Amino acid sequence: MKLYIVPTPIGNLEDITLRAINVLKSVDAVLAEDTRTSGSLLKHLGISKPLHSYHIHNEHQTVTRIVDRILKGETMALVSDAGTPAISDPGFLLVRECIKQGVDVECLPGPTAFVPALVNSGLPCDRFTFEGFLPHKKGRQTRLQNLVGEERTMIFYESPHRLLKALQQFVEYFGADRQVCVSRELTKIFEENVKGTLQEVIDYFTPKTVKGEIVIVLAGKAEEKKKTDKYED
Repeated sequence: MKLYIVPTPIGNLEDITLRAINVLKSVDAVLAEDTRTSGSLLKHLGISKPLHSYHIHNEHQTVTRIVDRILKGETMALVSDAGTPAISDPGFLLVRECIKQGVDVECLPGPTAFVPALVNSGLPCDRFTFEGFLPHKKGRQTRLQNLVGEERTMIFYESPHRLLKALQQFVEYFGADRQVCVSRELTKIFEENVKGTLQEVIDYFTPKTVKGEIVIVLAGKAEEKKKTDKYED
């Protein structure tokens, strides 16, 4: 009677861990964001398990039923299409309800897109804030305005067709000279990490057709040097 949170590769299938494979082999069923995507992964791994759909459009309706099944003795694994469930993907509601009902939850370590993007960016990674996807409309400007004074490195997820718009908005709020790294297709054959000022990266992507999942790592505001009073003897 347990729920496992199992990270899956964000691109390169070799990034699946031995522990993740063993857990997927041991559970009674797998909860999948997209049963076709997860079905292909399980087939690649030689694993045959019942797959149940669990995604953003049905999670509110299915949480209680899933927890009831676990309470009756089933062990389940939750996976997303790529990366760690609940990180900008469904999972939080299920984990919260399991904890509320006394169900043991175990989250495996594994792939997630923002960590390699952050480390590869060359920007400070000792302190950072993960913002995920910004609101598309309502609340977007408020969120950006609240980040204007942020001194930590900021991490955003973005879709390829909204990349340039996002970068242009960043220029409005953070300035064209703010350092940024845009990572796309991480761990895949055409992985690309483009670094420079916001304006330089905009110029790079403007003539291109952007494809793949996007992670934007943006430098925080430079800390202002504290003024010290000088006294003459």
